Amino acid sequence: MKALLIIDMQKGSFKPYSLRHDTLGTVERINAMAKQCRDNNIPVIFIQHDGSNEQHFYPGSEDWELLPELEVHSSDLIVSKTANDAFYKTRLDTLLKDKNITELLISGCATDFCIDTTVKSAHNKDYKVTVLADAHTTASRPFVDAPTLINHYNWLWNDLSPTKYKLAVVKTNEVVVSP
Repeated sequence: MKALLIIDMQKGSFKPYSLRHDTLGTVERINAMAKQCRDNNIPVIFIQHDGSNEQHFYPGSEDWELLPELEVHSSDLIVSKTANDAFYKTRLDTLLKDKNITELLISGCATDFCIDTTVKSAHNKDYKVTVLADAHTTASRPFVDAPTLINHYNWLWNDLSPTKYKLAVVKTNEVVVSP
C-alpha cells in the first residue's frame, strides 16, 4: 500500500510566495498527485511543522496553516512534527504501519531540510520511497540558488545506496498511481 506525504506546505514557509522556487507550479503538481491518490484510495498525509520550540509556526497560527491553494479533503490525514524528520517523535511511522503502508510518495518544502531528512529517514526505515522530482521546493541559499539545490538533491537521492529498496526520483506526470 502507498501513501502520499505532503511536507511543510505551510503559509509561514512561503512569505512571500516568491521566496520558494516555483511555488504555484509545485502546488499544482502536488494537487494533481493528491487527486490521483484519492481517486485510487491511497492515503494523502499532510505533515505540518510545529515550531513552538523555535518560537514560530505555533499550531493554529496563520503561519502554521496549509497554503490555501492546496486541495485538502476531510479524508486526508494530518501529522504534526517538531523536527526536520517527519518520523522523529511523531505518530507517522505507527500510522503507516497501522495502514500497512510500505511505499511513500514524497513532496513538499523545503528540499534541503525537511524533505531531505524525511526522505533519508524513510529510506533507512525500509519504506519504498519515490520522491516527486518536480513537487518539492526550497529557497535560494547564501551560496546556491534554489533550482540548483533541487537538482542536486534529486541527483543525490537517486544515487543513494539501496536499503531494502532502491529509492526512485520521478517527475509527477510519470508516476502511475495504483493501490
